Amino acid sequence: MTTPSGHGAGDAPANDRGAVIDVSGLPTFGFSHRSLMWWGTLGLMLIEGTVFAIGVMTYFYLRALAPAWPISAAPPALLWGTANTVILLLSLWPNHLAKRAAERLDRKRAALWVWVCLLLAAVFLVLRALEFTTLNILWNENAYGAVVWFLLGLHTTHLITDTVDTAVLGVLLLTGPFDGRRHVDVSENAMYWYFVVFSWIPIYAVIYLAPRF
Repeated sequence: MTTPSGHGAGDAPANDRGAVIDVSGLPTFGFSHRSLMWWGTLGLMLIEGTVFAIGVMTYFYLRALAPAWPISAAPPALLWGTANTVILLLSLWPNHLAKRAAERLDRKRAALWVWVCLLLAAVFLVLRALEFTTLNILWNENAYGAVVWFLLGLHTTHLITDTVDTAVLGVLLLTGPFDGRRHVDVSENAMYWYFVVFSWIPIYAVIYLAPRF
């Protein structure tokens, strides 16, 4: 059926169909809260931070039940844990520079600082292996050993996964395939490294300082 105006019964006049907007010129990626990756990384940090908090609460819960703490062991030696803390804090600077370079779309600088971060992460992982040898207790000896190994192992898992991610980004920055979204990946990887560093500070205090008080 055709209306008197000539339109079909189910048709709408052209001026009622809404304007068509050309979005071909809009950017295909964005940084910070404009990126879905940013929100995903934030959610991941909230989940993992909760797990760290549960581990710390478990430590102090077990400590409150024990007649002596640490149980049947001397406190962990301070050398390697403290050295690793210094390295982690130093890594914040090249990590920040990598993030800034990526957000300026400076691929060359981003690649440079990503590889510096990767070198520091590799040194940290070597020292972390030495840390496990100075805990003065095994994970299966008692509750104290179990919770200390859990906290250190959990943080080490985060370090390994982020180091692998950083290595992949470092290779892509040098060789490709590469597009602008890789800059977003570098920025979000840097944000996650902040989490890895700052989550270590309370864990260091629990593992190395708390048994001494």
